[in-house]
Amino acid sequence: MQLVRQKELKTQQGHRIAAVTRGRLGTAAMAALLVAALGTGCGAGGSEAPDKAAKAKAAAGAEPAGAAGALGSHAEKLKAAQQARAVAAKKWKLAKPPLMAPEAPKKKPEITTREGFEVEGGDELPPVFTTVPTEEKVVFLTIDDGAEKDPEFLKMMQELKLPYTAFLSDYLVRDNYPYFKEMQSAGVTLNNHTLNHRYMPALSYEKQREEICGQQDTIEKQFGKRPTLFRPPYGNYNEDTLRAAKSCGIKAVPLWNEEAFPNRMDWREWDRDLHPGDIILTHFRGKEDWKGSMTDMIRHVMKTVTDKGYAVARLEDYL
Repeated sequence: MQLVRQKELKTQQGHRIAAVTRGRLGTAAMAALLVAALGTGCGAGGSEAPDKAAKAKAAAGAEPAGAAGALGSHAEKLKAAQQARAVAAKKWKLAKPPLMAPEAPKKKPEITTREGFEVEGGDELPPVFTTVPTEEKVVFLTIDDGAEKDPEFLKMMQELKLPYTAFLSDYLVRDNYPYFKEMQSAGVTLNNHTLNHRYMPALSYEKQREEICGQQDTIEKQFGKRPTLFRPPYGNYNEDTLRAAKSCGIKAVPLWNEEAFPNRMDWREWDRDLHPGDIILTHFRGKEDWKGSMTDMIRHVMKTVTDKGYAVARLEDYL
């Protein structure tokens, strides 16, 4: 439509010039003036209209082009990450590359105590749970105590970009804090598993508080951040345990639905299967305690997780 309007304006302009000059100039002179007027596009809207059309076209195309570029960049980064993970999976002899976890939820799910895991007066206490409410096919890997300090494990997890959460007991960790500092620098959250891994229900409230708050203080001193998650040794607790944990700044008590070993998975549920949001427990253990190393354990657990169509996500992103 803009091109038609421009042609009409130029035609009208040409007629006006011809009428003014017809009686005064010869045919050749009049023709020259007409050609000049049409060529320059002077007059009402002659040069302004094409400029506006060009600017409008440019403005209309700018945002979609930018959005397309952003989408393309995201897709390229995702593809590169998948390729890097595939290379790492081959290096570490995984049966398949681990699946990529979805983006963390913008709205965190509400965490409540699992039915059957309640204690007296537990409504005001940190929730105890084995599964995070989500419809995403994700599970969470958690590792307890700190006995084995395998450098190959750290390297493997960093290269595979697999998230996990550690629950540390100081009596096993204190001989090599730098190992866990390296873990922390790679993005792993270090949480509370008590100072000495005692059976908590057998202790008084004050003794339980010493175990939990003492480990809170130790982790803050050694690693610079006070934990908000606590896992009681052996998964055993009572009301005093949760009251003591709350008094020390604990917000939640994740237990587990599965336990991973280098050669098997143990299941809490009757269906012996993974479920969206399940928490998997394993330990810092090596060949002295297991039939395999920590890297063997990761190979086995990732085969189970990947074969069932699940990805490993970061627990803290959902809490």
